[in-house]
Amino acid sequence: MLFNSIDFAVFLPIVFILYWCVTNKNIKHQNILIVIASYLFYGWWDWRFLFLIAFSTVIDYTVGSYMEKENNRLKRKALLWTSILVNLGLLGFFKYYNFFLDNFVTAFSFFGSEMHASSLNIILPVGISFYTFQTLSYSIDIYRKKLKPTKDFIAFAAFVSFFPQLVAGPIERATNLLPQFYKKRHFNYSKAVDGLRQILWGLFKKMVIADNCAVFVNTIFDSHQDYSASTLLLGAIFFAFQIYGDFSGYSDIAIGTARLFGFNLMQNFAFPYFSRDIAEFWRRWHISLSTWFRDYLYIPLGGSRGSKLKVVRNVFIIFIVSGFWHGANWTFIVWGALNAIYFLPLLLTNKNRNHLQVVAYNKKSPSLNSILSMLFTFTLTIFAWIFFRAENITHALQYIKGILNSSIVSLPEIRPTNLLAILVLFLGVEWLGRRDQYALESIVLKWKRPFRIAFYYILIFTIIWFSRKEQTFIYFQF
Repeated sequence: MLFNSIDFAVFLPIVFILYWCVTNKNIKHQNILIVIASYLFYGWWDWRFLFLIAFSTVIDYTVGSYMEKENNRLKRKALLWTSILVNLGLLGFFKYYNFFLDNFVTAFSFFGSEMHASSLNIILPVGISFYTFQTLSYSIDIYRKKLKPTKDFIAFAAFVSFFPQLVAGPIERATNLLPQFYKKRHFNYSKAVDGLRQILWGLFKKMVIADNCAVFVNTIFDSHQDYSASTLLLGAIFFAFQIYGDFSGYSDIAIGTARLFGFNLMQNFAFPYFSRDIAEFWRRWHISLSTWFRDYLYIPLGGSRGSKLKVVRNVFIIFIVSGFWHGANWTFIVWGALNAIYFLPLLLTNKNRNHLQVVAYNKKSPSLNSILSMLFTFTLTIFAWIFFRAENITHALQYIKGILNSSIVSLPEIRPTNLLAILVLFLGVEWLGRRDQYALESIVLKWKRPFRIAFYYILIFTIIWFSRKEQTFIYFQF
């Protein structure tokens, strides 16, 4: 079920009413309703893959329960590896089986040996990368004794399958989200209104920014050989806004929806395109995934401690694994490696934490130095996004080659004036709200009620006017 669908527009109010009007007196009943609603939400796409979520839930709940009773270190480690191997095994089969098989066959052919193997017609379960990492963090935190295993199976099942963030995050830690299922939730009007406001902004990002950028991105990338360098550059810029509007829009809708039910999810995007270097960008982009890799991969490998060679190794591992997490294609691995190359000079010169506070925090406008730094960082990001969007490495290299010629100074053949104007206004709103959790959190509250309501109606009208045929979210494929 898509957030931007009529189905969800009907589903959400029904669950909301049942949650607050029927099950509101009993936490257990509320949690059961969440599990049922979440399984319905996910099963709407393909009910067969509900068995995967249920299986993962049972495995990690069982592993956690046994791990608490076990004091022997080796046995605890064996239980942890059971969880890791089962979860990553399922993820690896559904997401990477054909990738490894095809590359294995290619490698044999390169050395002059013919090998025949048939790829499987495997459907990738939506959200498997997200809920797999969420359940893994539960088992790892219990092993590290940072978390006590739950004895409430329903609460745990609700944590794993919680429908607002089930298929595309944020990837929540059990230490943050699971305890919220134990506590009595009371309806809070101001919190619900704030949730609706964030949902509205998320829908605007998705249906107006991302989906309309996608039309031009698809046209330009699919026929890149027919366009000038300036048009190709415009296509790459539009993709940067497409993926940001699409993914951060999903996160906004997820966080806002969770707030309607009394839950607080972590911020997943913190205005990343206002970053002044790549290190700051990665503190602000897909925060739940980057912090997951930091805590469960980078730091256990040694992090930034040890020799320079180990630091370089660790950085490349975390970025390449992050790229591979996104998909079974060499383009994602190159994208990850590029970001590692961008990041390393900052880390090795101890400049990776120079920009911990949002740009121009106490000012209305940034300094010239900040503007140039943001433009440079955005340029590096756009270049890396070309590999992320391309069908394969050859496609990416041809696209880049097309940009690097004299026609870069010509006017683009495609000039979507209305979309460019909306993007400028969008960036303006994001800039004004950059100190908050999301752009509309507080800026509209400063306006008088009639102006505030008028702004909401303008957003709704713009969403309806610019909305296109129901479009899936980019990160559903990951």
